[in-house]
Amino acid sequence: MFDLVAQIGRNLADLHGRIAAAAARSGRRAEDVRLVVVSKSVGPAEIRAVVAAGAADLGENRPQQLWERAETLADLPIRWHLIGHLQRNKLRRTLPCVHYIHAVDSLRLALAIDEEAARRAAASPPAARRPTAVLIEVNVSAEPAKHGFAPAEVEPLLPRLAELRNLEVHGLMCMAGLGGGLEAARRQFAALRTLGDRLRRNAPPGIALGELSMGMSGDFEVAIEEGATMVRIGSAVFEGVGIGD
Repeated sequence: MFDLVAQIGRNLADLHGRIAAAAARSGRRAEDVRLVVVSKSVGPAEIRAVVAAGAADLGENRPQQLWERAETLADLPIRWHLIGHLQRNKLRRTLPCVHYIHAVDSLRLALAIDEEAARRAAASPPAARRPTAVLIEVNVSAEPAKHGFAPAEVEPLLPRLAELRNLEVHGLMCMAGLGGGLEAARRQFAALRTLGDRLRRNAPPGIALGELSMGMSGDFEVAIEEGATMVRIGSAVFEGVGIGD
């Protein structure tokens, strides 16, 4: 009989080995890189299996699917990440579910997250209150179809974000462009790392830029070599059982 947990466990073990090797090539430890398993293309059985195999951070692209899964799988110790585009009218149902929002791509969205997080905090006991952790999405490939800030727009944005008491900026996020292969992806990942390094030196108080969310199944090793602290991987996790990112 096919053992779903065992197959996913083997895939995760292989991935963790590749993550460790890529981290070593950049002078870091495997523990410096967080694997976010992209679960958008698999069902609850596969998600239960991946958690049983040791994964805790799972990412969804669509808010509606994240809501459903957070409710259905509420018995599991999952840290949910929203890694896709978020519309402001979906905030109220999204914030209670998520550990991280990866793709803050406009000031209007950041302001709306802060407002909704403040509303939730006012209705919660003090021990349950926490700012919403977010990453700023940067369009390093300059592709018109991609969401995100242009690199030059990020620095002027930071003082405004630092004023928000119910939102915490933890770093930057990007997606590599569709063309150009791994070398183009490497240049784009390096550009995000360089931007983060430069902005960190003069970031306003309350702005942390230590996280870099970049890299998926086809390019995560290059992303890690260029400084990724989070990689978003689906298809390599579910190889042989389904598909992911």
